[in-house]
Amino acid sequence: MTAIPPAPDQSGTPPGPSRYSAFAHLTAPNSALYRQVMAAFLAAKERFAVHLRPEDVYAALPSEHRPPEAETVVKALDKLVEWGNLRADPDTARVTAVEDFYRKRFIYQLTASGEAAETALAAYDESLGRPGALQAVALRDIITQLRALLVLAADDAPDPAKTHLALFTLTSRFAALADNARAFMGSLQRTIDLHDVEVETFLAYKDQLIQYLERFIQDLITLGARIARLVLELEHRVEPLLRLAAAREAADASPGETEQAEARAFGQWQGRWSGLASWFLSRDGRESQARLLRGRALGAIPQLLAVVRSLTERRAGRSDRSADFRTLARWFAEAPDDETRHRLWRVAFGLYPARHLSIDADSLAARQASPTPASTPWAEAEPLRISPQLRRSGSYERRGKARKVEDRTEARELLAALARKQTQETETARALIATGGETRLSRLGTLDPLSFQLFLQLLGDALASWRPGMTTTAVTSNDGSMEIRLTALGDGRTARIETPDGVFTGPDHGVEITDLTMPVSRRPAAGPPVAAAAATPLEAG
Repeated sequence: MTAIPPAPDQSGTPPGPSRYSAFAHLTAPNSALYRQVMAAFLAAKERFAVHLRPEDVYAALPSEHRPPEAETVVKALDKLVEWGNLRADPDTARVTAVEDFYRKRFIYQLTASGEAAETALAAYDESLGRPGALQAVALRDIITQLRALLVLAADDAPDPAKTHLALFTLTSRFAALADNARAFMGSLQRTIDLHDVEVETFLAYKDQLIQYLERFIQDLITLGARIARLVLELEHRVEPLLRLAAAREAADASPGETEQAEARAFGQWQGRWSGLASWFLSRDGRESQARLLRGRALGAIPQLLAVVRSLTERRAGRSDRSADFRTLARWFAEAPDDETRHRLWRVAFGLYPARHLSIDADSLAARQASPTPASTPWAEAEPLRISPQLRRSGSYERRGKARKVEDRTEARELLAALARKQTQETETARALIATGGETRLSRLGTLDPLSFQLFLQLLGDALASWRPGMTTTAVTSNDGSMEIRLTALGDGRTARIETPDGVFTGPDHGVEITDLTMPVSRRPAAGPPVAAAAATPLEAG
């Protein structure tokens, strides 16, 4: 029986080990020259030039990568032809005599495999060099598209074009948000792990980075909850919209493949929607990606502060024993011979005769009367009596003018006054947001910036502890000074809290905020209870 060779793919390359030979130039010697040659062909393709001669490639190379001889470029072109990146055709356009037919003249052009390999490498370089970002604007765009889908879902006959465009914009924005957040957190961790960084540069960057993280965390708390609520509203009405988008994508499929293409597209849209929902909703005991991102961002702030503290201590001259041992190990490794290493050992650890010590006349007289041989072990020799003052300070008496003691009374008073002011402001803020019983968010009234910031922290902690099926939750702040109890309401009202910086709006909830630092006897009396809803109002992201 004759074996049937495997069918080639659309590029004309049969499957097997040679299928990926277009990437062989990355690990071959002179890989930099091969990359520059392929870049020249890509640049020529953008100018609609199909074929290039060796002299054209040589002239297109950058001066810093251009070899001294053009023959080196010809050899590189032949290797790229061998790997399948280029195709060589006889150059008959310049044949003017019979002898020219016997000369090796070729023109070169990109193959499908070579172009695909360069496209993949460009995508790899772009993804590797992308710094990433925390896109709060993307959260608002996702809310806009979800609201548009709600309007389309309410229509008896949604427009397929509008549905497909809304879903495509939604998933594209979400994919960019997730990819950029992952890249940013990776680059942030590398920033935290830096050791040999310029102190002034890092300190200036640190302030901007912490503000950036805090702003995104606040947006993720507020906007993530709204996205989660919209996703829950769409969850049971989104399947017809996904089928419309899949049918529109499969409309241009080949004859006979429409049903398979539509089923495949519907499966892809279901996966995209499921990824979006799992990013903002916590289900089955699994934390949502938005909540995990919030935890990573919150954890990055104290890590950054720890790096700043380490850099400050290093700049202030504080001894770091681990750094000292690493430096000493490097000195040992750089020592030219064993004699130098022994000298370094004695200097570093003090294992050498104590000849620098001075002794008095009585000690000298005792040594002369009863000399100790040099071969006597130090553990068996008579001890050397040293003055405690000499052991403590290195000299018998202090020389020079006594150092002036700096008076830090004013600085301590300033710090104490600042601490009292901050404590008073915090106590005032706690007193303003303490409800004295259960009330509505809409009844909190106007809050100053400090009180509103404290309220947002408590609200974020409460939403972070919310689980599916819950109607109420209670959490305590990190410092144990405040407690918040949040209850879902089913009346559909909206809460508005005015601040000097704007108006905070969201679904109305029953809330009870208690100042735990205040004695129970001095706390305000509780008001009438607020009825809870029968179902969970939102799922916080």
